[in-house]
Amino acid sequence: MAGIPRVPLVLKAHERSELERMARQRTLAHQLAVRSKVILMADRGVPNRTIAAQLDLHETTVGKWRKRFLDARMEGLFDAPRSGAPRQIGDERIEEIVRLTLETTPRRSTHWSTREMAKRLGVSQSTVSRVWRAFNLQPHRVETFRLSNDPHFVAKVRDIVGLYLDPPDHAVVLCVDEKSQIQALERSQPLLPLRPGQPERRTHDYRRHGTTTLFAALDAATGKVLGECHSRHRAREFLKFLRTIDRNVPARLDVHLILDNYATHKTPTVKHWLAKHPRFQVHFTPTYSSWLNLVERWFALLSERCVKRGSHRSTRELEGAIGAFLSGHNEQPKSFVWTKSADQILESVRRFCEHTLADHAPEKLNRTSDSGH
Repeated sequence: MAGIPRVPLVLKAHERSELERMARQRTLAHQLAVRSKVILMADRGVPNRTIAAQLDLHETTVGKWRKRFLDARMEGLFDAPRSGAPRQIGDERIEEIVRLTLETTPRRSTHWSTREMAKRLGVSQSTVSRVWRAFNLQPHRVETFRLSNDPHFVAKVRDIVGLYLDPPDHAVVLCVDEKSQIQALERSQPLLPLRPGQPERRTHDYRRHGTTTLFAALDAATGKVLGECHSRHRAREFLKFLRTIDRNVPARLDVHLILDNYATHKTPTVKHWLAKHPRFQVHFTPTYSSWLNLVERWFALLSERCVKRGSHRSTRELEGAIGAFLSGHNEQPKSFVWTKSADQILESVRRFCEHTLADHAPEKLNRTSDSGH
């Protein structure tokens, strides 16, 4: 089979232990950590092609490091000395730059800059930049996250992903949600169109002309979207949309609705209506897990291609633009293909939780910042 190496790679116990430590080490060069992961996966019998896909590498790169390890064991994973002028900065100073970047903050600031770090250690700014690039450190960047606290998180993930990967027979799977408070914004001056060498330009200020709410149901199998706009997003409007779905889906099909935990989806009137229409089955996403609902991806397309760069003088004009985008999408619909299994998602969450707990170990929480507080 293509991608499977001819020479098997088997690790000794002490090699496996050292490679696992190197793969977890945050202060280690990124390239070395990746090479360690390559060898660990090869030891488990994973084909080169699969390793390359999971680690975002080229297959020949995976083969290169397998061969280097087989030829020289652990020493083969390290880069050979390069020709040219010797380094002007020692390993101790590099380690200090990395340690300060990861474990401290400067006075009266939330993160290090190259200038502040260079001044603190008495090195050049370009030296700090090179070290940060080598260790893939980016103190100026920050990303957000939110872990679900749903006690039934695992069961809900398996339920919804199962609908995507293996939909039931004689049924339609609809991802349903509302995009609320879409603003009808009119730019204070006309848009300047795209020209060669000049992007489209618009004023930063605008006039508000009200808001609308779009209720949408994405067919996970076909990619078609059923939608309608309402001025508000209460349970009353949600019930109207459920009736719209009921009219548009053939009576012979069951309807599986994927919904989030918004309060209007769980009111007594909604529950009563669902009880009277047993072909509707509701599947709630876990809390803080809207990424499981495919209609959110379609909402992103709507915002990017229709709403954000538009200029609308009324909610009616905005709703007309949304309706035109919806009709154009349904003329040539494309489904969003779900590729991750529930086990892969849960494994990713597990790894993230382990890294988060490691970052907040008691000994790390007790360290003081560079400010001395």
